[in-house]
Amino acid sequence: MSLETINALPRQQAEDLFRDCCAAGPWVQGMVENRPYASREAMLAQSRQLWPSLTERDWLQAFEAHPTIGDVDSLRKKYASTKALASGEQAGALGADEDLLRRLKQGNDAYLEKFGFIFIVCATGRSASEMLALLEARLPNSREVELKNAAREQAKITEIRLEKLA
Repeated sequence: MSLETINALPRQQAEDLFRDCCAAGPWVQGMVENRPYASREAMLAQSRQLWPSLTERDWLQAFEAHPTIGDVDSLRKKYASTKALASGEQAGALGADEDLLRRLKQGNDAYLEKFGFIFIVCATGRSASEMLALLEARLPNSREVELKNAAREQAKITEIRLEKLA
């Protein structure tokens, strides 16, 4: 899609498009309201400018739009509208053996129980074993540290998706 098309979309369509990149409501509104973008770089800069204004509630809203790492059924079902933008993001988990997927599921369950939100990692280019190692390394963290870690990972994912848009 061209930047010109993104700039010209009716408000609701633009909201839907940006929500596929990041589901945090204030971020979506900020991206829509600051159109037109003169360049892809300007669009990315706007995204980066919005991050510090997001609250914990906003981040949690964004995290809810993600499938659980390693949950293949979840990958197929949840947020089908993001399929084109999210394609390849968890490719490393798709070829993992059953034992590794089981360990990812157990780790994700423990993470969700401890922190109250799913494990967020920019999975692009990472194998299932790398994602499991990251999950296990982050499990001992405090909720405050993990919220910041997950927000940084969300920002990376969002930028990749924005770059795919234009």
